[in-house]
Amino acid sequence: MGAYLARRLAHMVPLLLGITFLSFLVISLAPGDFFSTLKMNPSIRPETIAELQRQFGYGDPLLVRYVKWLWRALHLDLGISVAYRVNVADLIGARVLNTVILAVTSMTFTWSLAIPIGIMVALRPESLTDRVLSFLAFFGMSLPNFFLAFLLMFAALQTGWFPIGGSTSLDYDNLSAGGKLLDRLNHLVLPVIVLGTSGMASLMRLMRANILEMQRADFLLTARAKGLPERVVVLKHILRNALNPFVTLAGYELGNLLGGAALVEAVMNLQGLGTLMLDAVRSIDTYLVMASVLIGSLLLLLGNLAADLALTLVDPRIDFRRLEAGR
Repeated sequence: MGAYLARRLAHMVPLLLGITFLSFLVISLAPGDFFSTLKMNPSIRPETIAELQRQFGYGDPLLVRYVKWLWRALHLDLGISVAYRVNVADLIGARVLNTVILAVTSMTFTWSLAIPIGIMVALRPESLTDRVLSFLAFFGMSLPNFFLAFLLMFAALQTGWFPIGGSTSLDYDNLSAGGKLLDRLNHLVLPVIVLGTSGMASLMRLMRANILEMQRADFLLTARAKGLPERVVVLKHILRNALNPFVTLAGYELGNLLGGAALVEAVMNLQGLGTLMLDAVRSIDTYLVMASVLIGSLLLLLGNLAADLALTLVDPRIDFRRLEAGR
């Protein structure tokens, strides 16, 4: 396992270099930059803009700028945002908590409901429950997130039951610890429903399809022929094999942790990383965009590695010694 882990970590280095260089190239080749907007303002002197460009290194060749950025990133310095004039790490640090809370809560909500419902409908195929829940699943998958967000915000506006925007209330800092927790949960209800609806529907259908496919496997016929109780067949043989794709999906979800809710954050005015990254792309804030690319790529690669390692716990057929021997 140690050799396999070392090889996978070593493979991440060229991948990260390739991803970051291509991203830096695309951003740099985009028409205009952050200073193009400033040049259209007659109240800003050209000398001032030229000095700002020199400070942020915009006059250097593309490759030199990338190498300088990479060198700073290796020393945990993500640079200065040209739009906000503050350290990129501080900007991300101020927003990351809201995004992580939203992402983890919505994932917990989605997975804790989707998997049991998927198992239930798969064990009763073509029943009324299966048909009703499958219809709701297709409806949830076809409903755009932004449209559902608008519908829920309208309902919240009419009823006053939930806040219609923001991650916390204006008086959040003055609340007690329990009050802060309740305020957070109250602001999470609508975004979690929006993010969880489509995800829960697709995961439920995936679990249903996996279990139905497993039901026809030869090893299950053998297990039932040996007289094993149906409960043991389902829990030990069906579920264990049906969960393999979900372990892989969990690794991909880690990559979406920071930016996966960007659209919902923008529609519902949540102070998270998604809206920050969207603003950075619109204003061509190179160092802020590159920081999001670097963090997202790193989380995706580590998530995939963690998922592959977790598969060995779920599926005993996967053996690192055989994988290394087959190379």
